[in-house]
Amino acid sequence: MTTFINADFEQRIVIRPDEYRWVESPMKGVERMMLDRIGDEVARATSIVRYEPYSEFSSHTHEGGEEFLVLEGVFADEHQSYARGTYVRNPIGSSHTPKIGKEGATIFVKLRQFSPSDTQQRVIDTTTQPWLQGSVAGLTVMPLHEFETEHVALVKWAPNTQFNAHRHWGGEEILVLDGVFHDEHGSYPRGSWLRNPHLSQHRPFTMEEGAVIYVKTGHLLG
Repeated sequence: MTTFINADFEQRIVIRPDEYRWVESPMKGVERMMLDRIGDEVARATSIVRYEPYSEFSSHTHEGGEEFLVLEGVFADEHQSYARGTYVRNPIGSSHTPKIGKEGATIFVKLRQFSPSDTQQRVIDTTTQPWLQGSVAGLTVMPLHEFETEHVALVKWAPNTQFNAHRHWGGEEILVLDGVFHDEHGSYPRGSWLRNPHLSQHRPFTMEEGAVIYVKTGHLLG
């Protein structure tokens, strides 16, 4: 039986951290908060995955690609160790065997969502990359990936920053990494996940806390 979680991409979805529901994976010490999902154990999925210290996950191939951002701890496999703040793209056909050390790890991960033509491997330490001036005062941007209509970046919002009202061509997905993000629909503390559909509109801003967000746009057209 196929699992469907937030599978209608024409709907606006908001999940705040007090709404997390952790689900055990088939591997001991690994649990997931499923944000959206189409499929069973092999699925098109967006999740937050939490690994206990010294946990492991079975070897697997990324049939539709894998994108992840390390939120806490150190994620590791046979290729490399990825500390907090590391952004990774493993293209279609790549494989690995996660094996976590004493720190444990929490990652935000998206599976089976690559274009077949998007073959670039990326490993970016976002703690050392420069921030670029954004389109309004108080906004700085760290581009992470671009392919066709898809754009991925981290965006840092200074306290009391206002952005223009804008429409999301191809949709927008946000994970709040720090502070509190706001728009006219509500407030979103650290750990909140938002998915705004194609042609949706909002006017985001911050208050005294400021915010840092992961944001992906242009990937919800089909």
